[in-house]
Amino acid sequence: MNESADFVMYWWDRAAELVTRKDTALRRFGFVTTNSISQVFQRRVMERHLKGKAPVRLIMAVPDHPWTKATSDAAAVRIAMTVAEAGAGEGRLLEVTREIGLATDAPVIECAERAGVINSDLTVGVDVTVAIALKANEGLSSPGVKLHGAGFIVTPQQAAFLGLGKRPGLEKHISDYRNGRDLTSRPRGAVVIDLFGLGADDVRKQYPEVYQHLVQTVKPERDRNNRATYRDNWWIFGEPRRELRPALANLPRYIATVETAKHRIFQFLDASILPDNMLVAFAANDAFTLGILSSRIHQNWTTANAGSLGVYIGDVRYTKSRCFDPFPFPLATPAQKKHISAIAEELDAHRKRVLADHAHLTLTGLYNVLERLRAGATASELEEAERRIFDDGLVLIMKELHDELDEAVAGAYGWPADLPAKDMLARLVALNKERAQEEARGLVHWLRPDYQVPRFGSAKDKAELDLVGGAMAPGLAASAAKPSFPADDVAQTAAIMAKLAAAPRPLDAIMLSGAFKQGRRIAPRVDATLAALVRAGFVSRVDGGAGFVLHR
Repeated sequence: MNESADFVMYWWDRAAELVTRKDTALRRFGFVTTNSISQVFQRRVMERHLKGKAPVRLIMAVPDHPWTKATSDAAAVRIAMTVAEAGAGEGRLLEVTREIGLATDAPVIECAERAGVINSDLTVGVDVTVAIALKANEGLSSPGVKLHGAGFIVTPQQAAFLGLGKRPGLEKHISDYRNGRDLTSRPRGAVVIDLFGLGADDVRKQYPEVYQHLVQTVKPERDRNNRATYRDNWWIFGEPRRELRPALANLPRYIATVETAKHRIFQFLDASILPDNMLVAFAANDAFTLGILSSRIHQNWTTANAGSLGVYIGDVRYTKSRCFDPFPFPLATPAQKKHISAIAEELDAHRKRVLADHAHLTLTGLYNVLERLRAGATASELEEAERRIFDDGLVLIMKELHDELDEAVAGAYGWPADLPAKDMLARLVALNKERAQEEARGLVHWLRPDYQVPRFGSAKDKAELDLVGGAMAPGLAASAAKPSFPADDVAQTAAIMAKLAAAPRPLDAIMLSGAFKQGRRIAPRVDATLAALVRAGFVSRVDGGAGFVLHR
């Protein structure tokens, strides 16, 4: 939180304390702040009072309002307005739906009003702020590197001048670089000098041209920095993301999204690309994770948890601590994972292909047109520039893939595909609570157990780690003497029922497969047997259809 936010929340805190005291005349107070008041750190101050023993309630709130008479050279500021009084109850939430003429003396701002209990994130309805971070997602998401020195960024030609191709080993420290605009528009073709892990003397001896370049372009700026670590380690990025690097190690690709953007788009980036601080990186190589993140379910969750920081309505900031860490992934069956992965791979490949084939296309442009189609526009109703994007970008195929993905992901949760957003959020909050309770009992549905368990798992997790193609079988202890899966159908059914009977918790096909020598190879047969047992009434689906328990 910056100093101005600290100042505002200090006085919001003080006013909330005073308004609940009977020995003061203050009965109601209001603030006009930047719209960041609904962000994670600031909302904690309000939440403490909204849910306190002597509560206050928000009787009116405008979470995201333009700063009127905004000229082209004015600061890009949006504001929030809050009014509070002692007690519990409902309030009026005003949400801006239309704004025009902001630079004039007669701006037009239209709002929609909703009544209800106003949450600390300035929303009405499901309180997503009660969701907590899950261990299952731990260590897999982080902002990209923060340079603190423009001299780290060079062109490929400058890199060659600095010794690339001539100085042995320098290729390990020159990486392709992407920031938000590179992803939403077109890549600049920039590369970055990344010397993480090297000392200054090492750089001077091994890469003298690079050393001199950074002494000239980075060190003077770092010498003026107030933080000692930035000054002392001037040849290394200000924030090199030590926690992200091991998570990305050995992955051929990872997932990234632009932190603040009009459209929430997730895509694969090659492992050779270093992400900028304005990107959020996810250390996952599988298309299943990409599909879940790209779905309507995660989109709605993100919109509810993220804050609007942009100049335009709809620009939201993806904060990993609120949007990713608490998000409960579905416990999908192998067949569901395969289906979702196939759609996500096709979507990612389709976008990359049309962007490579047409220089005028951008991701922002593609999704602008997609949103027009989602709003009900037909191809014939598009403007000329939009129609060109529609045709060259094959946007109708993008829409079909997103629709298929939304339906498949909803199926993995066991929910209707057309579930209203408010109901979807309520179910996600409830599922987050359920998962948190499971984790408190020792059951963690790790997203990348091979990476996460050795680093974040308990001693019991590590002892029971049984990786079968990257999936862990919780509740089935690792053993060097696993039984073989029977060849006979009747014996297979008996073996599966025996494992379900002995398990302390619901199991899926992957978990059960891991209990036998053949491992993942028998997962399709196990899945088919489970389906037959469900139809026969011997087994029930639980956890949204992702796990199975034996009828006692």
